[in-house]
Parts: sequence; structure tokens; C-alpha cells
Amino acid sequence: MKKLLPLLFLILTLQAFSQTETADKKAILSVLKSQENAWNQNDLEGFMQGYWKSDSLKFYGSKGVTNGWQKTLDNYKKGYPSKEYTGTLTFTIDAITKIEDNSYYVMGQFHLVRDAGNANGVFLIIFRKIDGEWKIIADLSC
Repeated sequence: MKKLLPLLFLILTLQAFSQTETADKKAILSVLKSQENAWNQNDLEGFMQGYWKSDSLKFYGSKGVTNGWQKTLDNYKKGYPSKEYTGTLTFTIDAITKIEDNSYYVMGQFHLVRDAGNANGVFLIIFRKIDGEWKIIADLSC
């Protein structure tokens, strides 16, 4: 019996980690779904709620690196000035992978159907749990 206790402890510990990862991934997907919904209502400020509201936020796109939440929002407003440009956004999530406790990277695709011309691309974003909420701290989209 004493030999089985360490094995039982290991199994229970692994099960707890698995449940935590499942809950984390579900919460991250919820953030991404909220971003889709906000975007599709032409609510760029709502879309940006998924991002870390910090000058340390990094966004890397076709025009290079943007530092900071406000600058990223300003760029979105400039590039997507109306519903004709925001259109309808959908994400396809290809992978959500744990980096370390409270950090994951997400690889996926974005699909934008709009009057101004459709746009598709890929992204790699890094989520971190900050003050109990999952936030994007870095975004590479192209």
C-alpha cells in the first residue's frame, strides 16, 4: 500500500494540472470570442479589452512593432475607420500551448469578410494571466 501512495499522488497531481490547463484554455477562447463579437459590432475599444492595457504591450504587424495599448488602438482606428473596413471577423484557432504558469501562446488564423475587400492572415499571440484576467501581452499578426 505504501508503494501505491506516491503513484496515487502523482496521478491526482497530473489530473489537477490537466483540469487547470483545460480551464485556462477555455478562458482564453472566451477572450477571443469576446474580441470577435466586439469587432463584428465595429467596437474597436471593446476588441482591445482582450489586450493588456499597458505601454509594454507589443503588436507586430505589417508596419513593424507598435508599443503600447493606446498606440495599438489608434492604429486599429486608423486602419479600420468604419464598418466597411471592420466587416465580419472570425478566428480559427490552431493551437493553444502552455509556456509556463499563467502564460500561453495561441497560433491561429483570422478571416475578415468586408466590403473594403476580404483579408486573411495568421497570428501568434501570447496571453498572460494578469490580476486574474487573461490578457494578450504580445501579438504577431500578418
